[in-house]
Amino acid sequence: MSGAPKTPAEHHARPALRGTLLALASALAFGLATPLVQRFGHGVGSFATAALLYTGAAVVGLVSQSKDEAKLQRAHLGRIFAVAVLGAVLAPAALAWGLARTSGTAASLMLNLEAVFTLVLARMFYGEHVGRRVAGAAALLVAGGALLVFDRGQSQGGVTHVIGLVAVAGAALGWAMDNTVAKPLSALDPAAVVAAKGALGAMLSSCVALALGEAWPDTWPLLGLVLVGATGYGLSLRLYLKAQRALGAGRTASVFASAPFCGALLAWALGEPAGPYAIAAGGVMILGLVLHVTERHDHRHAHDPIEHEHAHRHDDAHHDHAHDPMPEGEHTHVHAHARVEHTHPHVPDLHHGHAHDEGGEGPEHGHGHGHGHDTA
Repeated sequence: MSGAPKTPAEHHARPALRGTLLALASALAFGLATPLVQRFGHGVGSFATAALLYTGAAVVGLVSQSKDEAKLQRAHLGRIFAVAVLGAVLAPAALAWGLARTSGTAASLMLNLEAVFTLVLARMFYGEHVGRRVAGAAALLVAGGALLVFDRGQSQGGVTHVIGLVAVAGAALGWAMDNTVAKPLSALDPAAVVAAKGALGAMLSSCVALALGEAWPDTWPLLGLVLVGATGYGLSLRLYLKAQRALGAGRTASVFASAPFCGALLAWALGEPAGPYAIAAGGVMILGLVLHVTERHDHRHAHDPIEHEHAHRHDDAHHDHAHDPMPEGEHTHVHAHARVEHTHPHVPDLHHGHAHDEGGEGPEHGHGHGHGHDTA
């Protein structure tokens, strides 16, 4: 990008814009993957499908690591193992199993529940603030999911379709748990996280697939699944982690809820019909996404002293330590923050994990809270 560096005031004007754009790009890559997984994975075992998808993801992670990002350390291995099991073994296997039993359109839209599950888990485990607007968005997403179940229940083979949707909802829960466990990893090089998670997930899924005697695809479907995994899971996860660094776990998941609409549109384009309730569900869920994206959260808050490492820049009003010479753009090193108290729009990113008075939201609530930071 060209032009003069942004001032702190310009960064504060729309603190979530960059994170939102990253989350939308991640959503596009992941959303388009779902109907393609259904097409390339026809007749393939669920764990075999997961293994091929995350093989592609691992390759993307391996070739895109950056020297300007914080590196994975031995202390992170336990968390990496957990996100690999949840997000690279169980969740994709559940999705593949569900896609074999329900429509790609309904399954794509049902994945919106990942946002709801992640919001709830982020609230439970990290105390992320959930205001009225975000809570309303989550309620609309749940309502859309209910409409999808009703729509599939009315179709021919309704029970099978509903069971398939339940499996897809289970996949959404698995990825939500993955998002929650992975939040502290968002300070690290996202490509390194993708590589480690993808490689471990592919290995574990392959072992399960071989133990169960699952079917593997022929050459072209196999390459198709690896390519879908590289873009829809590897690239998407890399973008997701960078977005989570900026937005926090819950809000990144809410923006990511646009992913299912991309998948549903592609499924329709590939000739799959959609019932009136599925269309209504899509409309309700779009309204929920709009509610989230238009959220504004602004109050006086305090940051306690802290020392940590992550990629950062010096024009964001949170990183004012000295360099000689001053580097341009993002760079990484261990750095310290002194206590500061100020007011600006913000979201629960790496530097805004403070608590809130849940009696309301806005400038009159949550003044002077300490700064929380999640460590691995």
